[in-house]
Amino acid sequence: MGVVNLTPDSFHAASRVDSLESAVGRARQMADDGADWIDIGAESTRPGASAVDPEEEERRAIPVVEAVRRALPDVCISIDTRRASVARAALDAGADMVNDVSALSDPAMVGLIAQRGCPVCIMHMQGLPEDMQDDPSYGDVVAEVRGDLEKAAMSLFEAGVDPGVVIADPGIGFGKRLEHNLALLSAGRAIVPDERMRLLWGVSRKSMFHRLLGREDTADRLAGSLGIAAKAAEFDVDIIRVHDVAEHSDLFSAMSALEAD
Repeated sequence: MGVVNLTPDSFHAASRVDSLESAVGRARQMADDGADWIDIGAESTRPGASAVDPEEEERRAIPVVEAVRRALPDVCISIDTRRASVARAALDAGADMVNDVSALSDPAMVGLIAQRGCPVCIMHMQGLPEDMQDDPSYGDVVAEVRGDLEKAAMSLFEAGVDPGVVIADPGIGFGKRLEHNLALLSAGRAIVPDERMRLLWGVSRKSMFHRLLGREDTADRLAGSLGIAAKAAEFDVDIIRVHDVAEHSDLFSAMSALEAD
């Protein structure tokens, strides 16, 4: 899953695009490089980020979803949003999936997913982007994240959503310290509340690599991101959300070649 950020303040500056043309060009390049999904987001949820008005989020996102759908009719498009109104508009514009970093905090989101029958990713986040890294704490991070994801998943199941279209994301860097992130990654599918669900990891260039490797600049975190991605198959991960599609595609192709031999 390749990331296209339509925000001026996303944490990795190289992932930002500032025009419709550059957004479509980025999506096209990612698809050419091997992305199965293009994840389009119009609200930064980096630590310390302020919320964006729904109208502004929709103004940024919907023209890009429409344009990417026209340019790439066969690519799968995900809309990265916490708001059901934005998700609905994006699905109407051609998006295939909702990537909700708030795990269905908008009460209208469950009904929308049930109505549309589309895939949805529910991500764990402790707190809100503006305060989530102030003092994150857990007793048992794996059990607590799984429990929170189970509550969200059950609300979908009770509304009639097929578990096979629900994706769990442990929310690396969203209200977690380094030790929490490493525990959640090491737990693999133990955080997934239903075996029919899929698992997504989003670790690309995140601050955990500052803590782990001393890489303060996001531009220096590709090697760490690839190192975690190389373990994904071992932990039965279904989707990797990345900024650098070509490099990850090469990684997985090379690994597959060795496994084939």
